Amino acid sequence: MDQNLPAPRAVTVVQLPDGTYTYADAAHLPVPQAAPQQIVQHIHQAPPDRTVQRIALGSGVGAGAVAAGVYFGPLLVGVLTAIAANLAILAFLVVVLAWGVVTVVKSVGGTDGQAASKSLAKSRRR
Repeated sequence: MDQNLPAPRAVTVVQLPDGTYTYADAAHLPVPQAAPQQIVQHIHQAPPDRTVQRIALGSGVGAGAVAAGVYFGPLLVGVLTAIAANLAILAFLVVVLAWGVVTVVKSVGGTDGQAASKSLAKSRRR
């Protein structure tokens, strides 16, 4: 064999759209594409707490109790949160006002004011 000849290529028989067969160079054939992969994604969310409804239905009470549990449960949580926020703000204001009064008494009252603030501080420690 002659070393100058090119290496033989892979030749494939293909069917043309008109139904006839022909030889085709495998290097020039289109690469078959794989079907796109379908991704199914499930998003889960925690179900709401239905303890009140289960207790109500289990004890034989009607839909009114279930509706009340559904409606007034979150409403009660909201009201209690608002009350707690108001109490926290009120406590903060009391602390600030008490600090302000003590500071003013110390600075304006002279020796009597300082003695009063010291006795107040001692009474708080007990």
